[in-house]
Amino acid sequence: MLQEMLSVETTDQLTEIDELTPEEEHERLYLERRVERAFYEAGKALAQLRDRKLYRSTHKTFEDYCRDRFGHSRQKSNYLIAAADVFDNLTTNGCQNSLGEDLTTIGLQILPTSERQVRPLTKLEPQQQQEIWQAAVEEAGGKAPSGRVVKDVVERIMERTKVPNTYQLGEVCQIIVKDNPDLRGKGGCWAIVSAVNDFSCTVMAWDGEYTMRMDHLKPMNYLEQECEQMQLISNRISRLRNHENLEEAAVAVLKHLGEVKRPYLTGLEEKMLSLIELECSTSS
Repeated sequence: MLQEMLSVETTDQLTEIDELTPEEEHERLYLERRVERAFYEAGKALAQLRDRKLYRSTHKTFEDYCRDRFGHSRQKSNYLIAAADVFDNLTTNGCQNSLGEDLTTIGLQILPTSERQVRPLTKLEPQQQQEIWQAAVEEAGGKAPSGRVVKDVVERIMERTKVPNTYQLGEVCQIIVKDNPDLRGKGGCWAIVSAVNDFSCTVMAWDGEYTMRMDHLKPMNYLEQECEQMQLISNRISRLRNHENLEEAAVAVLKHLGEVKRPYLTGLEEKMLSLIELECSTSS
């Protein structure tokens, strides 16, 4: 008796489901695409806000603006901006989703639906992004892959094409920004290698520590003694950078010192650095 009641109830529920008209089906697909592209639209909008400095009427920095207006860090904004760039790259390769197509049959027609899916691709070359995305779609059975699947594919391919990391601890390098939004404003700065990883290096620049791929670094080919001298300068800058009462003028000087293209400071630069050290010591 109970089974009959459940069967009748299930049948009633099924008969209550209305089929969509062709127009409604088209509208549903259109709205679903808008949901799936939300991260892309956010990334493109954030790039405009940042590049045109449209936040300047209320905030001094893009970071403060993002935190107050959207409740997330600048890093999150950078992730979205970079993800939008990857999305653009995939669409230029003929990966567009067309309404009405079966999106589970052709790998190149599957596009990302979230920022996390493409985060592992953001630091790769455009051609690599396209190839790895297609491989990840195939591994996911013709569906949009998760970020973990994409990351696994990236790691496998990077392992097969692994290039030995020849950088050494204490080596002085120049930062090359290329396609890394986290390095914006750091181009040309010198940095000292503090950790050597399989595919990347951790370096100390004038304004903090960063981990980046090897192709974002360029050896400055300093002698060992020159590298040691730059390490001393880096240590002095680091101590000052963390001082809570550091004025904007002092920050500007430290930024200048972090961009010098020689393994020493001029007499004037040494005097300015020493003066800042003196001011910070007396104000502590």
